[in-house]
Amino acid sequence: MTVLTEIDHVAIAVHDLEAAIAYYHDTFGCEVAHREIVEREGVEEALLKVADSYIQLLTPTRDDSPVAKALATRGEGLHHIGYRVGDCAAALARVKAEGHHVIDEEPRPGSRGTTVAFLHPKAAFGTLIELVQE
Repeated sequence: MTVLTEIDHVAIAVHDLEAAIAYYHDTFGCEVAHREIVEREGVEEALLKVADSYIQLLTPTRDDSPVAKALATRGEGLHHIGYRVGDCAAALARVKAEGHHVIDEEPRPGSRGTTVAFLHPKAAFGTLIELVQE
């Protein structure tokens, strides 16, 4: 049984959200499909539609957010990859049953009305993974 159905988004941490949006618009013709401040995560995001997936540009709205910490330690660039799943709770349970390290013990609300859960990079060869249920 395949748990991952497709790539939902590739998240890129940036210092200047407006400059990043302008770059993707001017260089590749990408338009913002969704924009939101996610208070609980301390980020502002802009989603740029690419086929059936998104480029998610993230910038921190406060200094203690995970994205602010990532920018401070690693600088701008790839932050995480989001994979679509049919059932976030079931996918997370499967990962946990396999003994892998997770960040979220239970699914939680994500942006644009999704349900999400993050898997620790140690569980996935150094890649922060977000499970996304639409």
